[in-house]
Amino acid sequence: MKILWQPSEEQLARANLTAFRRFLHGRHGIDLPDYAQLHAWSVEHITEFWVAVWDFCEVSGDRGDTVLAAGKHMMDARFFPQARLNFAENALRRRDDANAVVFRSETGYTSRLSWNELYVQVARLARAFRAGGIQPGDRIAACLPNIPEAVTGVLAASSLGAVWSSCSPDFGEGGILDRFRQIEPRVLIACDGYYYNGRAIDIREKICRVAEQLPSVEKIIIVPHRAQITGEPPLCPDIPDTILLSDYIGEFEEGDIAFTPLPFNHPLYILFSSGTTGLPKCIVHGAGGTLLQHLKEHRLHGDIRPDDRVFYFTTCGWMMWNWLVTALASNATLLLYDGSPMYPDPNALFDYAEEEGMTLFGTSAKYLQALEKAGLEPAETHDLSTLRVMTSTGSPLLPASFDYVYHHIKRDLCLSSISGGTDIVSCFILGNPAGPVVRGEMQAKGLGMAVEVWDEHGERSIGRKGELVCTRPFPSMPVCFWNDPDGKRYRSAYFERFPGVWAHGDFAEETESGGFIIYGRSDAVLNPGGVRIGTAEIYRQVEGFDEVLESIAVGQEWDGDTRILLFVVLREGLVLNDALIESIKTQIRDGASPRHVPARIIQVPAIPHTRSGKISEIAVRDIIHGRAVKNVEALANPEALEHFRMEITS
Repeated sequence: MKILWQPSEEQLARANLTAFRRFLHGRHGIDLPDYAQLHAWSVEHITEFWVAVWDFCEVSGDRGDTVLAAGKHMMDARFFPQARLNFAENALRRRDDANAVVFRSETGYTSRLSWNELYVQVARLARAFRAGGIQPGDRIAACLPNIPEAVTGVLAASSLGAVWSSCSPDFGEGGILDRFRQIEPRVLIACDGYYYNGRAIDIREKICRVAEQLPSVEKIIIVPHRAQITGEPPLCPDIPDTILLSDYIGEFEEGDIAFTPLPFNHPLYILFSSGTTGLPKCIVHGAGGTLLQHLKEHRLHGDIRPDDRVFYFTTCGWMMWNWLVTALASNATLLLYDGSPMYPDPNALFDYAEEEGMTLFGTSAKYLQALEKAGLEPAETHDLSTLRVMTSTGSPLLPASFDYVYHHIKRDLCLSSISGGTDIVSCFILGNPAGPVVRGEMQAKGLGMAVEVWDEHGERSIGRKGELVCTRPFPSMPVCFWNDPDGKRYRSAYFERFPGVWAHGDFAEETESGGFIIYGRSDAVLNPGGVRIGTAEIYRQVEGFDEVLESIAVGQEWDGDTRILLFVVLREGLVLNDALIESIKTQIRDGASPRHVPARIIQVPAIPHTRSGKISEIAVRDIIHGRAVKNVEALANPEALEHFRMEITS
């Protein structure tokens, strides 16, 4: 065990976690001198803990008398069933002229909203929504970059109880429709285009095609993001019921927002799973659970304080965007960025960090690896004196990347490799700014989260790999899945592996020191560059090729990350050539997203199937990594596995 960083006495004294311990001592008369004891208390006294988080973070709302209404099963538990609150009201408590939101494009374009200006923009949009008949529970869908209009959109929607759901504009038409068709939004907010790696990409035609296939949409609001930066006149797509955002809110004056008080579990977000075996699952998250969990993570685990400047490199299609938005509820400034993190050069985000006084830098393991390979040394070229916390998620952070951060970015920094997911819109494993950072390990399980690693027999395992589980309920469990009235799909997703216990699907290890190592997903989800990708999203694009009879996609461990390999069975007599490979890649890029494009496409004569007719991705993945295939007898044609016994080295 190699300790790379630990807080000084001064840092420890100033940490929010230390203040929270004092708060608990004053309220309960308890002394919890280290993190292990604090965590143990938080899960053994789960109701007292979450009440303490509510009060310590000064949540606006009426929490009622009941903290936890236990159900027959863990998934039926409900926190604060009598509570009434509003997410947007908690995010907009501050009213002054300091920066609330700062935006920067890869082009260098920068804009700012003060707390007063943000409030006014939200108020006007909320009035427009209300005038348009939007009611609590109505869905508002957005296809936007990580721009201020996305933030004002979600706050305006949540102020009156509408449900927000967003994706990134680089999604293909099919990827957008797979998500939004299921939830039947009344309003679609979309941009005219976005920027990436020096290119301005116009998506108005794509939005036209999407809108034509969303009959539930009554109004399409266009944010002229691309035109704003280029200086071109803003143009709406030529489709009915379409209006520019400025015109949509034009007649509405500023004024106080009529925040609608809502139940704790009133839906705030619909997020989407990766769609491994079919359409993406629509995961509904409640306003209260999201707010309370994020406040805990931000203030206690991320040490976020008023006037901090919080950044996460994310798109609106990743849950870390939702996580970032809640930092407003801690009176912190959001630093938004849209574009490539390596454009115009790899210093782009560190230029932003220095110029804006960034205090929390959120990124991915893949990005840190790319910086290292590029030979970047921000510690030598940038003033990062304000930076206190760096978080990394999306995929496990390699030990060498820990070394890189402390040698070449900043020595005095809490490096928090964190892990959670869309499923809980938050984290199971988090940072601990009051504790040491150990090379190659995630610091700690989240407070209030009864996280363990279990072996295949359901026994707790320490120092050995197993399944990451959570044995007690927590506020940010999904409210439900959309269109899952009996909860069958919800129960199947998390509670069947170990009945009554949340099984997250991560292959993990709890170390003797209390840290964690995540080895990856235990299912077949692909994870290139830390972005979770469902194989079915790729198959839906490949199926349109007449030449391809069948395909299978798997992840290959490669250069400290995962790359996608796509194997195809072609019609008899056909041979895979460069033209067909390029056509397939183009279709996947346009129909799904650039992140879905496989690193290699390889022709095989047959693909293994289970006896029920399903292709066996896990078996293929094991074969290409030289691992034994479990349960070969379950395959209808195990001989097909021989076609995958190849050494793939390029």
